[in-house]
Amino acid sequence: MTLEFFRAALGWGAVINMALLLWWFLIIMYARDWVYELHSKFYDITKEHFNILHYAGIMFYKIAIWLFFIVPYIALRVAG
Repeated sequence: MTLEFFRAALGWGAVINMALLLWWFLIIMYARDWVYELHSKFYDITKEHFNILHYAGIMFYKIAIWLFFIVPYIALRVAG
């Protein structure tokens, strides 16, 4: 396992996770009512709580991508 392998793995992991984050964002932006109806069948949740949960989830996921993929990738690029 070389440094280049870890760089590539972190880079592709960041790309895949950012694509998933974009997909989540687009689904919530353009199909919010459909997603809310789907979730409200399983959970007793208000629209306000639904919006807060998804906003916080997207924020947390973006921070995790930066923390676990992008920052280590940049550090390996600088170090290598």
